[in-house]
Amino acid sequence: MSETFANVKRFIEEIAAASPKSKDELEQFRIRFLGTKNVIKPLFGEIKNVPNEQKKEYGQLVNEAKEAAERKFAELQEALEAADSGDNDTDALDFTRPGEPLELGSRHPIATTLNRIVSIFQRMGFTVAEGPDIEDDWHNFTAMNTPEDHPARDMQDTFYLQGSTEMLLRTHTSPVQARVMMAQQPPIRIIAPGRVYRNETISARSHAQFHQVEGLYVDEGVSFADMKQTLMYFAQEMFGTPKIRLRPSFFPFTEPSAEMDVWIGMDNEKNHRLSKGTGWLEILGCGMVDPQVLENCGIDPTKYSGFAFGMGIERQAMRLYDIHDIRLFFENDVRFLRQFRAVV
Repeated sequence: MSETFANVKRFIEEIAAASPKSKDELEQFRIRFLGTKNVIKPLFGEIKNVPNEQKKEYGQLVNEAKEAAERKFAELQEALEAADSGDNDTDALDFTRPGEPLELGSRHPIATTLNRIVSIFQRMGFTVAEGPDIEDDWHNFTAMNTPEDHPARDMQDTFYLQGSTEMLLRTHTSPVQARVMMAQQPPIRIIAPGRVYRNETISARSHAQFHQVEGLYVDEGVSFADMKQTLMYFAQEMFGTPKIRLRPSFFPFTEPSAEMDVWIGMDNEKNHRLSKGTGWLEILGCGMVDPQVLENCGIDPTKYSGFAFGMGIERQAMRLYDIHDIRLFFENDVRFLRQFRAVV
């Protein structure tokens, strides 16, 4: 049986002398001594051929070979990993070199445009109000003077929640105005930014979800002239032009209603194209709050009056940064977003 003991001792000596220089050589060591068909496993089967008085000694020796292989493999693996990471070669490191630069991100153009709009109106005394994206039919339509049989509902294709005819994804941020008017009495001077949803075909000029900023000012003696002056100041701060025009329009929650254009001129081909040869560019809708809307929200229309306005943030960003496809805002293409690193 001395030959059996000799085989075990030979493996122990081979394990101790092993010094693989690469991961491939280390893997060969693992397969030979720790793999599924390693050379140590058959040694356990030889214990039945060992005399009874030597079984204990033999078993301990085989276990020692197995533990030596496991210990050696762990040591060799750690040494190779340290060598790969350069931990053992500190002399080769130059600690005076600058660290890797941290790549700064950039603000999304929608966020930048929104911040710019909010800043302008905050300087005029407006505060920011927010509301839920999921609204009920009353706040979204009825409170805004749009009952069930009103043809204006056809102007907005609505996403209703499955199985419900009352709950929906808001089609504008006007419900925020309704909630504020129901919660407090005038004076009220707010802007309501947020995401809105409409069941529209996604194209270069339209999207099923986008962002709006709506404004509301209600107090005693508020007039159309107040609205015009407010929006003229906004146009000057936002686009650098104080020249605006108001064209008659229709919205169910304002009367009279208007579309507002800013003068961009026709000095170049771009302006000619954007204004369709007129020099005027539409940027928002506005009007005096319909007395019925005030009454729906619990405000006395004989005492108070107000104006409201609304604009799409994407459209403002497209005009500011000469972006021709609204889908770019939602694709998260870093090549597009990196262009706005200088924007603060």
